[in-house]
Amino acid sequence: MSNALAIAGVTAVIKDLLDSGLIDHAITDTLGAGVLVTALAPDTVSLDNEESPQLNLFLHQVTPNVAWRNAALPSRDGAGNRVANPPLALDLHYLLTAYGRAELQAEVLLGYALQLLHETPVLSRAAIRRALNPAVVEGAILPTAYQSLRGADLAEQVELLKITPAALGGEEMSRLWSALQARYRPTAAFQVSVVLIESQRAARSPLPVLSRGETDPVSHRERGVLAFSGLTPPLPTLEAVVPADRQPVAVPGGEVRLEGHHLDGVDRQVTLSLAAFQISRRIAVTQGSPSEVRFTMPGDLPVGLYRVELAVQGLADSQPRSTNQLPLALAPLLVLPPFGASRNAGTVTLVFDVAPQVRPGQKAALILGDREIAAEPFSTATTRLSFKFAEAPAAGTTLLARLRIDGFDSPIVDRTATPVAYLDRQVTLP
Repeated sequence: MSNALAIAGVTAVIKDLLDSGLIDHAITDTLGAGVLVTALAPDTVSLDNEESPQLNLFLHQVTPNVAWRNAALPSRDGAGNRVANPPLALDLHYLLTAYGRAELQAEVLLGYALQLLHETPVLSRAAIRRALNPAVVEGAILPTAYQSLRGADLAEQVELLKITPAALGGEEMSRLWSALQARYRPTAAFQVSVVLIESQRAARSPLPVLSRGETDPVSHRERGVLAFSGLTPPLPTLEAVVPADRQPVAVPGGEVRLEGHHLDGVDRQVTLSLAAFQISRRIAVTQGSPSEVRFTMPGDLPVGLYRVELAVQGLADSQPRSTNQLPLALAPLLVLPPFGASRNAGTVTLVFDVAPQVRPGQKAALILGDREIAAEPFSTATTRLSFKFAEAPAAGTTLLARLRIDGFDSPIVDRTATPVAYLDRQVTLP
């Protein structure tokens, strides 16, 4: 495959083809003047009558090649690892313009150029190598552009470069030259395809398949592909995460139920992952069935939004399978009554034991009624937080209390009651 220098390499090869072809056809004798072959934007070409006749090559458009654009896709697996380097397949669209300084010079020059392109529909690898790595006369210095284009690897790509004439209507040609803000001259359009640019980054390559499924020890035959009927996929899948007591969040030491299908098997383990603290914890299943499993939340995991997945090995499988991931919020618990409470003038200081441990960097607050009180600063992980309630209500006032850690509130509503009611989470101010 080629690299990022391939586009410039194609332009240089075609420019060399035209330059060498005009010399071979003795175009100088026909026109009575030397011919200049360039690869400039049309608006930068000089129209001075004293200049030599000129043939200009201009790349005006680059489009993806339809036949190659989906080759080697997908390029990454489900984990984001690179598994292939798909080529960037491009078609290059050129304008070939002839500039004459005398009568009929442009027509003659364009005719010879189109004949050269017609007689060279495919650029051979040898021609590409000669153009990009020319033989240098002893003592001469190769132009800087060609020194860098030597590494384009254009001659080594899988597909050969093909030159095809293109038809541009009068309206399209008019819009194009208007956009270029240049004076129109006799012009022909053609296309070069296909340029394949490929990255050289390392990719992961899977091992060859040795067997399709398990091999029977007696007959030594492969199990083959298993077919299942129905709309439900035959893979372990989680559909819902249900904390205990119909709460929307789990709490330390609380039970959590995972609902789904095809959850039966051996060695079932739940994995809880928290990206904020780079935590990944495996927890054994306490009980379960093909449609649900239960586990208990550990008491030492920090508050946060976890990703939950289940690993289970079916009776017919040789390796465990992992389910999809679902979110699970772990909320804090506030231990009542307060560990300590005191009043100094109009400020009440409350000290609470909390679960789980609050880590440095986590934001903690106590909500009494409708007042949010930030926790006093702490520098180490702790299970005891202090709060100062300024301008507190009078002594004996009772308020509902809840703890908020990183935006997750401790449960305060009894969702098992009919109708729902507040839990007994009250604090009486001293």
